[in-house]
Amino acid sequence: MGLSVGIVGLPNVGKSTTFNALTKAQNAQAQNYPFCTIEPNKAVVPVPDPRLKELSKIVKPQQVIPSTIDFVDIAGLVKGASKGEGLGNKFLSNIRESDLILHLVRCFEDENVTHVEGSVDPLRDIEIIESELIFSDLEQLERKIEKLQKQVKADKKLLPLLEIAKELKAHLEELQPVRAFPNKNEHFEALNKELRFLSGKPVIFGANVDEEGMIEDNEYVKKVKEFAKESGADVIKLCAKLEEELIGLSEEEAKELLADLGVEESGLDKIIRTAFNRLGLINYFTAGVKEVRSWTIKKGWKAPQAAGVIHNDFERGFIRAEVISYEDFIKYNGEAGAKEAGKMRLEGKDYIVQDGDVIHFRFNV
Repeated sequence: MGLSVGIVGLPNVGKSTTFNALTKAQNAQAQNYPFCTIEPNKAVVPVPDPRLKELSKIVKPQQVIPSTIDFVDIAGLVKGASKGEGLGNKFLSNIRESDLILHLVRCFEDENVTHVEGSVDPLRDIEIIESELIFSDLEQLERKIEKLQKQVKADKKLLPLLEIAKELKAHLEELQPVRAFPNKNEHFEALNKELRFLSGKPVIFGANVDEEGMIEDNEYVKKVKEFAKESGADVIKLCAKLEEELIGLSEEEAKELLADLGVEESGLDKIIRTAFNRLGLINYFTAGVKEVRSWTIKKGWKAPQAAGVIHNDFERGFIRAEVISYEDFIKYNGEAGAKEAGKMRLEGKDYIVQDGDVIHFRFNV
């Protein structure tokens, strides 16, 4: 299953630099997954998972294929985007396709980099972008309400849907995002599924700092973290320039540079990990001589659903899953050792797949 993250932000906040770093990460890994079509505004980036490396040491496969995450560079967001300013609605529609929003915010001073609003103020910048998403949702919802008011005359069953739409409209008119709407009942879910509200998507704020800001939070970062805490969003601190530099370094050099700044992992790695957690995603593995591969599924999925990510036939004809936990696979040096130790389990249709499971599916065509 694909995971898509839309990158938004005002001009000159570090969005392009971050996207360039992602694109470099994609190009560096492209030979690992020839199945990817790479578009100019999309970077298909491997999900960092050290477990793949450990599995491949044991299995020695012909290739190792990580899970991937799509980052979509959504340009054109300025004040008035919902009314068509900049490239406006064209790019707002791109966000609807994303599962999650990475909202980059400038948290550094640099007289050589002009700010579109004339000064550095992350909370004002957040408000501008959030307002545009809300205005776009409101416009879409108003059209839906007009339609429902006509339909409800012939079909009274639609009345609860109309009522929740009106309630949500009042909420948006107070410039409150959909994600903060308190009455998320089944009718709201039906509306959200159809209209894919922009301000209802989960958000990660990317606080873009200079190298000094990586060592200690500056005042701008503190404000963003405080705002995010109140709104239930996540914050990742990153230095876009540094991220671009890291891509050209070896693993050891990158670790050394991050260690000098007192940082354990890169901002891009943090973003991917946080996106997975926020969307409730996990990985399981298949491990054979042709390939060791990571597959992304929703937490709580049962074995047939998980099998369907590989191929629809696997789900339709599911018989059973042969499962070894990652820890046991490593401890007993692979499938044969785990089997011998009694650590391979045969699981049926009701088995809930766990993060790190190494699975071989049996199915009928």
